[in-house]
Amino acid sequence: MASISPAKSPLSVNPLKVSAPLGAALAYLGVEGSVPLFHGSQGCTAFALVHLVRHFKESIPLQTTAMNEVSTILGGADHVEEAIENLRGRANPKFIGICSTALTETRGEDIAGELRDIRARRADFADTEIVFAATPDFDGGLETGWAKAVKAIVETMVPDAGPGARVVEPGRVNVLAGAHLTPADVEELTRIVEAFGLVPTVLPDLSGSLDGHVVEGWVTTSLGGTRLDAIRTMGRAVHTLAIGESLRPAAAALEARTGVPFTLFQSVCGLKAVDAFVRTLMELTGRSDAPESLKRDRSRLVDASLDAHFYLGGLRVAIGADPDLLFALSTALAGLGAETVAAVTTASANPVLRGTPADDVLVGDLGDLERLAGAQSAQMLITHSHGHRVAERLGLPLVRVGFPVFDRLGAQDALKAGYRGTRALYYEVANAVLARTHSPKPEDFGCLTTEEDAHGRPSPAPH
Repeated sequence: MASISPAKSPLSVNPLKVSAPLGAALAYLGVEGSVPLFHGSQGCTAFALVHLVRHFKESIPLQTTAMNEVSTILGGADHVEEAIENLRGRANPKFIGICSTALTETRGEDIAGELRDIRARRADFADTEIVFAATPDFDGGLETGWAKAVKAIVETMVPDAGPGARVVEPGRVNVLAGAHLTPADVEELTRIVEAFGLVPTVLPDLSGSLDGHVVEGWVTTSLGGTRLDAIRTMGRAVHTLAIGESLRPAAAALEARTGVPFTLFQSVCGLKAVDAFVRTLMELTGRSDAPESLKRDRSRLVDASLDAHFYLGGLRVAIGADPDLLFALSTALAGLGAETVAAVTTASANPVLRGTPADDVLVGDLGDLERLAGAQSAQMLITHSHGHRVAERLGLPLVRVGFPVFDRLGAQDALKAGYRGTRALYYEVANAVLARTHSPKPEDFGCLTTEEDAHGRPSPAPH
C-alpha cells in the first residue's frame, strides 16, 4: 500500500494539475447541445479555452459570465441570468453547464440558491437544462471538477424513482466515464459493452463530441455527446458501470435516486482489469463465454505482452498524472514488471492512490517529479506535454498521457482502455525504450579500465 505525501512547497514550480472548472467544462462537453459556462472572470475562461483548443485542435464553445470588479463585490447573480439569456438567444443550447471558479467561491456566493431563484422567476428558461457544479480552482484538479460535474448532472436531470415505480429496460446499462478516459477509450468501452448485446448510455460521452469529426456548417454547441432523454431515463438501466474511483459519488447518487445498482472499476487498463470488466458483462448477460471478437483481442494482448515484457521488465518509470490515470497506468505497467519509482499526482482525496504500486505518492508538481525521477534513477517519464522540458533535462524518453497534450496530434485518438488499449500502451512504452540510443561502455559490463597491472600498464579488472 502506497503512502500519500501532501504538498509541502509554498509554490508550484512547474504545474502538473489542471483546474477543476476546466475538468467540469470538459465533462459538460460530453452532453449533446451543450455550452459550458464559467462563472468568473474572462481571464479564467480564456486560459481554460486555450488548453482545450490546443489539446483537441477543435473549436470549443466555452462561455463566461465575465465578472468584473463591481460584480465581484456586489454579487454575480445578474451576470449568471444575463449570460443564460444571451446564450439562449445566440447559441440556442439544449444544455448549459455552469461551473464556479475561485473568484466566486472565495467571495462565498450561493450560486445554487441564486440559480433556483432565476429558474423560478424566468419561465422562458424552462426548455433549457441548466446544471451547476461547485468547482473552485483551489480544490483538486481536472479529475475533481469532472467528477463533481457528473454528479451534478445526475442529481439535476435524473428524477427520483418512487417506491415500486422503477421501470427497467432489459439489456440497458449505464456507463459513467472517468476523466482519464479519452474519446477513443470511451468508444472502445462502448464497443465492448455492445459486443454483449447490451445498450449503453455513456455519461459523459466525449466519443461523440470531441472525437475530431467534421460537420457541415457552423455549430455553436457541442458536436455530440449523451442525449438528454437518455440521461433522464438512466434510472431504467439494469446496472451502472462506473470507470474510475473518482466517480463513486456519482454512481452512489444515481443508485440512491433510481435504485440502479453499480459496479465500480478502478481501472480498465491491464489484462486483469479488463478481464474483470468483461467478466462483469458476462454475469450481467448470463453468458458463459465472451464474444469471439473480445477473445481475439485478449489473445493479441497476451502476445503483445510476451513481446514487450523484455523491455518493460525492470523498467524504472516516473509518472505524473491525476489519481485515476496514475493508478491505471502504474498497475498496467506493473503487470509486465515495470517499477514506478516516482509517482506524483494532483490531489490526495481519491482513495485509489493507496493501491498504487509505488512506495510513496506525492501530491505535487512537475518540479517534484523531476527531482524524484532524478533521485530514483528513473528510465522513463510518463506525463502530459508540460513534462517535455523535464524529459529533456533528465535525458529521458517521454510518453505523453492525460491532459493537455498539445505538441502531438491525435490526443483524442490515444487508446489505453480495454484489451486493444492496453496493447497499444505496452507497444508505445516499449518503442520509447527502443528509440533511446545507447552507446555501450566497458563499465556497463563490469570492466574497470583505470586499474593498472604490476608493470604499470592499464589492465581491465576480471569479470
